[in-house]
Amino acid sequence: MIVRIMGEGQAVLADSHLAELDKLDDELLAEMERGDGPGFRATLHALLARVRELGTPLPDDSLEPSELILPSPDATLEEVRAMLSDDGLIPG
Repeated sequence: MIVRIMGEGQAVLADSHLAELDKLDDELLAEMERGDGPGFRATLHALLARVRELGTPLPDDSLEPSELILPSPDATLEEVRAMLSDDGLIPG
């Protein structure tokens, strides 16, 4: 799966990592529903850090279609809310 972090670039991520990322996504959703700004920020950073750790970066000049687009680390709660589907940021 090709994942884009807005403002940073793309990485290839094995499907086997989606379950771990989905747990962080669920936590992020819960914090957003509670309006927990500090928790939201910490979990968003943790989610993006795991994508960076687990993924293999694509070259900057690569323009592959992204299957998953994640917000930038400085995205606001409102900006992330606008990106959500019924499943959160990560489908499944």
